[in-house]
Amino acid sequence: MPPRITPLVAGLPATVPFVGPETQERQRGTRFRARIGANENGFGPSPKAVAAMAQAAGEVWKYCDPENWDLKQALARHLGVGPENVVVGEGIDGLLGLTVRLVVAPGLPVVTSLGAYPTFNFHVAGFGGRLVTVPFADDREDPEALAAAARAEDARLVYFSNPNNPMASWWPAETVVGLMDAVPDDAILCVDEAYGEFAPDGTLPPIDVSRPNVLRFRTFSKAYGMAGARIAYAVGAAPLIREFDKIRNHFGVNRIAQAGALAALGDTAHLAWIRERIVEARARIGGIAEANGLKPLPSATNFVTVDCGRDGAFARRLLVALAQRGVFVRMPGVAPQDRCIRIGCGPAADLDVLEAELPAALAVARREA
Repeated sequence: MPPRITPLVAGLPATVPFVGPETQERQRGTRFRARIGANENGFGPSPKAVAAMAQAAGEVWKYCDPENWDLKQALARHLGVGPENVVVGEGIDGLLGLTVRLVVAPGLPVVTSLGAYPTFNFHVAGFGGRLVTVPFADDREDPEALAAAARAEDARLVYFSNPNNPMASWWPAETVVGLMDAVPDDAILCVDEAYGEFAPDGTLPPIDVSRPNVLRFRTFSKAYGMAGARIAYAVGAAPLIREFDKIRNHFGVNRIAQAGALAALGDTAHLAWIRERIVEARARIGGIAEANGLKPLPSATNFVTVDCGRDGAFARRLLVALAQRGVFVRMPGVAPQDRCIRIGCGPAADLDVLEAELPAALAVARREA
């Protein structure tokens, strides 16, 4: 007899939200020359973070601090809140999974945007939630439509990213506050701010932990260059944050990641340097796109979404042609956003490869149309 897994899990497809570049490299039998598809920070973490992680590696025989005490104290000071308002987890992905687990049971409605971050949907499916989606409007998530769907469906959870992945678009803080006001009080609003450090001034609302149903998610994966360390945090009202202690993996954030995040948070000079590099890279990607007849969309992130001017089939052919030339990029998964490809900001050497290979890849995609 096979193992008796739950009917819910038995009915789910065996998929992952993203196919990693390593998987594609194994399939191709060669490594990518330009890894600019996963919104990673190719400029790297703070040297102070690297040193702190190297030192912590010598003590990796010890378990991590299950309270994440030092990092929570530092984050609280950084954000102007109490440590009781902060929970640390294994990347935003892990924290989103815990949030879904807090409130979602089979059949209960959850609202998100059609084509928004797929890992959130993955967690909702894993707990049997009923996903309700609203379309993007002009390549941005639609806050009014999200709030209306939450009210109409009696949703338990609403997901909204600002700045947005995969379109790199954003809303000003006052619009986000309007969404916070409009979501029903008994629904949790998840505001994913993974790219917040790259956004224009006035994009992120001030932290307000008096709102009992709002969670703000931030990460060390993007601006701090620590995607492989898997460490992020959520900020919210203390009673809601306490609920995470009932279900979180208390030893899930490893000792090395905690040390690196603590050091990275204190290195404001490196963060400023990273922001400068990202601005430069966004401008260069935009120039490469325009030189090839493509349209770069405005970006508040560490990637540029490029409108290929046709449909999803064409963008997918371009993606394949770039991969065959050693360039790893990704694309949105849902029409009409899937007319685009998404190119990560990387070092000059990576963008040199993109610049050299894009014309030939476009020629192939157009020839196969």
